[in-house]
Amino acid sequence: MSGRARLTENEIRAALAAVPLWSREGDSIVRSADAPDFPAAIRVVVAVAEQAEALNHHPDVDIRWRTLRFSLSTHSAGGLTDLDFTLAARIDEALHTESAA
Repeated sequence: MSGRARLTENEIRAALAAVPLWSREGDSIVRSADAPDFPAAIRVVVAVAEQAEALNHHPDVDIRWRTLRFSLSTHSAGGLTDLDFTLAARIDEALHTESAA
Protein backbone atom coordinates (compact mmCIF):
# COMPACT_ATOMS: atom_id res chain seq x y z
CA MET A 1 0.00 0.00 0.00
CA SER A 2 1.24 3.50 -0.79
CA GLY A 3 2.11 5.66 2.19
CA ARG A 4 -0.40 8.25 1.01
CA ALA A 5 -3.33 5.88 0.39
CA ARG A 6 -6.18 6.43 2.86
CA LEU A 7 -6.47 3.63 5.41
CA THR A 8 -9.65 1.66 6.06
CA GLU A 9 -11.27 1.73 9.50
CA ASN A 10 -9.85 -1.72 10.28
CA GLU A 11 -6.36 -0.61 9.22
CA ILE A 12 -6.67 2.50 11.40
CA ARG A 13 -7.67 0.44 14.45
CA ALA A 14 -4.72 -1.90 13.90
CA ALA A 15 -2.29 0.99 13.39
CA LEU A 16 -3.52 2.75 16.55
CA ALA A 17 -2.68 -0.37 18.55
CA ALA A 18 0.97 0.12 17.56
CA VAL A 19 1.00 3.72 18.91
CA PRO A 20 -1.04 3.40 22.12
CA LEU A 21 -0.36 6.94 23.37
CA TRP A 22 -2.16 8.38 20.34
CA SER A 23 -5.92 8.76 19.98
CA ARG A 24 -8.18 9.44 17.08
CA GLU A 25 -10.01 12.71 16.59
CA GLY A 26 -12.00 12.51 13.37
CA ASP A 27 -9.61 12.25 10.43
CA SER A 28 -6.56 12.89 12.65
CA ILE A 29 -4.55 11.18 15.35
CA VAL A 30 -3.35 13.26 18.29
CA ARG A 31 -0.98 13.04 21.22
CA SER A 32 0.00 15.40 24.02
CA ALA A 33 3.14 15.09 26.12
CA ASP A 34 5.00 17.07 28.73
CA ALA A 35 8.72 17.62 28.32
CA PRO A 36 10.91 18.13 31.40
CA ASP A 37 11.30 21.85 30.54
CA PHE A 38 10.90 24.32 27.69
CA PRO A 39 14.32 23.70 26.08
CA ALA A 40 13.59 19.95 26.01
CA ALA A 41 10.22 20.64 24.36
CA ILE A 42 11.96 22.66 21.66
CA ARG A 43 14.52 19.87 21.12
CA VAL A 44 11.62 17.45 20.57
CA VAL A 45 10.09 19.81 18.01
CA VAL A 46 13.44 20.12 16.18
CA ALA A 47 13.83 16.32 16.10
CA VAL A 48 10.26 15.94 14.82
CA ALA A 49 10.86 18.62 12.17
CA GLU A 50 13.83 16.64 10.85
CA GLN A 51 11.76 13.45 10.64
CA ALA A 52 8.86 15.32 9.04
CA GLU A 53 11.14 16.76 6.37
CA ALA A 54 12.62 13.32 5.66
CA LEU A 55 9.10 11.91 5.16
CA ASN A 56 7.76 15.06 3.45
CA HIS A 57 4.87 14.81 5.90
CA HIS A 58 4.35 17.52 8.49
CA PRO A 59 2.39 17.50 11.75
CA ASP A 60 0.44 20.29 13.37
CA VAL A 61 2.36 21.16 16.55
CA ASP A 62 1.15 23.21 19.49
CA ILE A 63 3.73 24.27 22.11
CA ARG A 64 2.57 25.57 25.50
CA TRP A 65 5.65 26.04 27.69
CA ARG A 66 6.71 22.39 28.14
CA THR A 67 3.50 20.77 26.90
CA LEU A 68 3.44 19.61 23.28
CA ARG A 69 0.42 18.54 21.26
CA PHE A 70 0.82 16.83 17.91
CA SER A 71 -1.91 16.25 15.33
CA LEU A 72 -1.42 14.13 12.22
CA SER A 73 -3.56 13.67 9.12
CA THR A 74 -2.83 13.31 5.42
CA HIS A 75 -4.90 16.15 4.04
CA SER A 76 -4.19 15.21 0.41
CA ALA A 77 -5.76 11.78 1.07
CA GLY A 78 -8.66 13.17 3.10
CA GLY A 79 -7.81 11.15 6.20
CA LEU A 80 -5.27 8.87 7.81
CA THR A 81 -2.51 7.06 5.93
CA ASP A 82 0.53 4.95 6.77
CA LEU A 83 2.56 8.17 6.82
CA ASP A 84 0.62 9.42 9.83
CA PHE A 85 1.41 6.32 11.84
CA THR A 86 5.04 6.24 10.70
CA LEU A 87 5.49 9.83 11.86
CA ALA A 88 3.59 9.12 15.10
CA ALA A 89 6.09 6.38 15.95
CA ARG A 90 8.99 8.73 15.18
CA ILE A 91 7.43 11.43 17.37
CA ASP A 92 7.18 8.86 20.17
CA GLU A 93 10.90 8.14 19.74
CA ALA A 94 11.77 11.85 19.91
CA LEU A 95 9.68 12.26 23.05
CA HIS A 96 11.35 9.23 24.62
CA THR A 97 14.81 10.60 23.82
CA GLU A 98 13.97 13.81 25.72
CA SER A 99 12.22 11.84 28.49
CA ALA A 100 8.92 13.52 27.79
CA ALA A 101 5.85 11.77 29.16
